[in-house]
Order: sequence, then C-alpha cells, then structure tokens
Amino acid sequence: MQIDKDLVMYLEKLGRIELSEAQRAATEKDLQDILTYIDTLNELDTDGVEPASHSFPIANVMREDEVTNTARPEAILQNAPNSRDGCFVVPKTVE
Repeated sequence: MQIDKDLVMYLEKLGRIELSEAQRAATEKDLQDILTYIDTLNELDTDGVEPASHSFPIANVMREDEVTNTARPEAILQNAPNSRDGCFVVPKTVE
C-alpha cells in the first residue's frame, strides 16, 4: 500500500485534526515507514512457531470460588441513614 497526500488528508478528516504541510509530509513518511517495516516482518518464516499472547510463559491461576461474605443484613443496614423492611431508603429520583 502506498501512502500519499490524499490518504493523509483523509485521515486528518477522520481524526478531525488539521496538520500543516510540514506535519503532513512527516506523517506521510512515517506511515510509509511503518508499512514498509510491516512488509519486512511479513517476510519472516514463522512456520512451526506457536502464536503467543505474552513474551514470557504465563498461565492463569485458577482457584475454586468460595463464598466468604458472611455479612448480615442487619449489620449492613446499621450504617444506613434510613432503612425500612430490610432495605435502604433513598430519596425519590423519578416522578
């Protein structure tokens, strides 16, 4: 893919930014350099290489779920300014 001035101007429009002519030329060169580098990476032989999501081995540490919250409703409602029938009472927000 070739990066040209029209593409950079289109990206400006998408990003809702304005670049000066010097910034536009620098952006065009930088984007072209990035695409050239990606093309270089695409030439690498990756046959037999497993995909990895991390650069070092990592594994999920799984544990069994255990219910440990033994809070009683009475204890929770002790700190409420207003409560009724085991529920918090809050100001009405919708008419």
